Amino acid sequence: MTNNTTRHKVLWAIITVLVMIYALFPVASILATSFKTPSDLTSGKFLPSSGTATTSNYEQILVGDAQGLFLSALRNSVGIALIATFVAVVLATLCAYAIARLDFPGKKVILTTALAVSIFPVISIVTPLFNLWRTIGLYDTWLGLIIPYLSLTLPISIWTLAAFFRQIPWELEQAAQVDGATTWQAFRKAIIPLAAPGVFTTAIIAFFIAWNDFVYGISLTSTEAARPVPAALAFFTGASQFESPTGAISAAAIIVTIPVVLLVLLFQRQIVSGLTSGAVKG
Repeated sequence: MTNNTTRHKVLWAIITVLVMIYALFPVASILATSFKTPSDLTSGKFLPSSGTATTSNYEQILVGDAQGLFLSALRNSVGIALIATFVAVVLATLCAYAIARLDFPGKKVILTTALAVSIFPVISIVTPLFNLWRTIGLYDTWLGLIIPYLSLTLPISIWTLAAFFRQIPWELEQAAQVDGATTWQAFRKAIIPLAAPGVFTTAIIAFFIAWNDFVYGISLTSTEAARPVPAALAFFTGASQFESPTGAISAAAIIVTIPVVLLVLLFQRQIVSGLTSGAVKG
């Protein structure tokens, strides 16, 4: 039994290491590229040549020629993603609570529709949105991106939160109402605190989705007024028309990855707690 247990642990350790290498290799490659000089980019080497590693790519996007393009896009990404996440989580919390707690006709239709929207190809609705936004004045605005981002973040938020609310014992809410609390008070003071790990996890997932979007960002903006970072990377240019901005793009990609990594590292315990509590029926 001991040998089998040890063998299983070793096997799982090997699998974990292989998965980590597979997942982190692209990030390591981008990180190495961000420190390469233009000559190193054409050498085909994975790491910069000895003594030639440079921070010029980071200087270019933070204080150099690409500063205006990158920093404005970073501000847009942070603002739009946070607003879209907040709105999605608030609406999804109310909707998921109704789905999990109330009995009304069409409940399954709502969940099915949310699932259908989440798997609907984004590229197929970009052109109609482009024409509509140009007509009503939402093109190249924050609101013009926040609304489409809700179509990405809201369905997954509803599905995730509905699972969490189903795990909370119905008796807790009934006890609060017996003690004199209204339905809203019971929801706010008894249910929401218990669902906090699920709400937090959902917010993180929704933020990642909004933060990483490229299709809406590139299609529904035309200036730096609302263009997010994933779309702005497509407009980076090299020092000349013959030079590819690979190094600058890699540096920008590393910088915009840092907030995501920090969120996961700082709140990994809450994320794991939220995901596991919503996956097991209590």
